[in-house]
Amino acid sequence: MKRLWLPAVLIAIFIAIAVYGYRVRQPHAAVAIACPDIVGGCPFVHEGRTARLGFSVIPRPLEAFTVQVRAPGARRVSAEFQMIGMDMGFNRYDLVPGANDTFSARVTLPVCVSSRHDWVLYLDIDGARYAARFSSR
Repeated sequence: MKRLWLPAVLIAIFIAIAVYGYRVRQPHAAVAIACPDIVGGCPFVHEGRTARLGFSVIPRPLEAFTVQVRAPGARRVSAEFQMIGMDMGFNRYDLVPGANDTFSARVTLPVCVSSRHDWVLYLDIDGARYAARFSSR
């Protein structure tokens, strides 16, 4: 009986760790950003002020482009790219603050092995989460 006790406890601990890890990885609810022209820029409201998201070009997988966010009063901005229903791995970028409340980073989309072009950019601005859908080439 004692021989079964230790493996049972270890299995319970591993299951608890797995459940905790799954819950931590689940994204928080995100506010949708309507973005018909990601290159032209997409305005949205962050903490009662107008913010703006834009890309330097229409993205292509494995080709660098610039993501720029203007968010008045923000201290920290990060971006993550995912596809709906498909884990694209870890690809989170911390945007660097610049002049006029602007944050930017040079980023690269991962390759999608199923040749899909529908993406979601998740922005985190000081803990507030936003989602903007866009298409790549």
